[in-house]
Amino acid sequence: MPANSSPETGLIQPSEADWSQQALAQARQKIDEIDRSLQELLNQRAQQAQAIAQYKAAGDQPLFVPEREAQVLEALGQDNGGPLAAESLRHIFREIISACRQVQEPLRVAFLGPEHTFSHQAALSHFGRSCEYDPQESIAEVFAEVEANRSPLGVVPVENSSQGGVNETLDTLMTSRLNVCGEIYARVGHVLMSREAELAYVTRVHSHPQALHQCRGWLRRRLPQAELREAASTAAAALLAAQEPGGAAVGSALTAQHYQLNMLAADIQDSPLNTTRFLILGRRPCPPTGQDKTSLFFGLDHRPGALCRSLGHLARRGVNLTHIQSRPIKDRPWEYAFFVDCQGHRQDARLAPALAAMRPEVEFLKVLGSYPRGQSLPGM
Repeated sequence: MPANSSPETGLIQPSEADWSQQALAQARQKIDEIDRSLQELLNQRAQQAQAIAQYKAAGDQPLFVPEREAQVLEALGQDNGGPLAAESLRHIFREIISACRQVQEPLRVAFLGPEHTFSHQAALSHFGRSCEYDPQESIAEVFAEVEANRSPLGVVPVENSSQGGVNETLDTLMTSRLNVCGEIYARVGHVLMSREAELAYVTRVHSHPQALHQCRGWLRRRLPQAELREAASTAAAALLAAQEPGGAAVGSALTAQHYQLNMLAADIQDSPLNTTRFLILGRRPCPPTGQDKTSLFFGLDHRPGALCRSLGHLARRGVNLTHIQSRPIKDRPWEYAFFVDCQGHRQDARLAPALAAMRPEVEFLKVLGSYPRGQSLPGM
């Protein structure tokens, strides 16, 4: 008697394998139905986005509204019932928002290039792949592109968790007319890439100075005899590594894949939590969202306690200071500007009077922007 027949009736009974295949087919059919529903809903969302674009054009309003996008993404975490993680949903919806923005009007974003660098990856992670990305050769050129309105938005690095502030960005912010309208936190995972197949054949390592510094300990331990050479970018370093025998580069896995280089080692950065913060530059200020940060800089005269008195206005009103850094003021030897990040919006009931009280205590004060706080990364 067949193994799948009933001894009482002799009727053929489906085996466990048959039941399993039937259940699998039904589950796949259900997924196909859900996908068709999702496709219909996504197109409905895109149609609404097109209608919103028409309303905005009639009212001369900008297409990119960072505070609205921040609110949409924040709501996902609050209403999520799983099993998808809130962060996974945010990644999915960033691409949905990006695609819907594309049917309104392509958004152009300038960034510190070339392509496949960490700045490029940070821009992609925030704005999605349905944007036009405009690589620039320097941070100053990113500012210039946005100031000239050739690109409505720009992305520049401002600080690294292990290396501190990016001086070119801070210095350019002093004189720029642009507003900071957002921030991006991007985990930096460096790989060692080369045309060589083994670490033993590497005699020279190229990369951007900050990338080399972030991997200094690993390179000293594993490649003590290799010559370290600075390059304009991690992508430029990868191109050099692809062209010369014994050459290698420090950069991203995406860069290694683009230049078809072997990844001889991964996560070679000295700090496992190595993170770079990027600023989003725009031409318009952002209204409050309730989850904001404000960036500003100010200068002081040389009086005892001047810094303490000026920052005391923030403390007395319960404004939390999240970052402070000084930079020399060009053409004024031994004088410094202080860059500050604090929680809250410049229009908030706490921060607005604190800023007003600071102004008499300082030589100058410039609010660089109030903007939605970026999503912090695990471990930060």
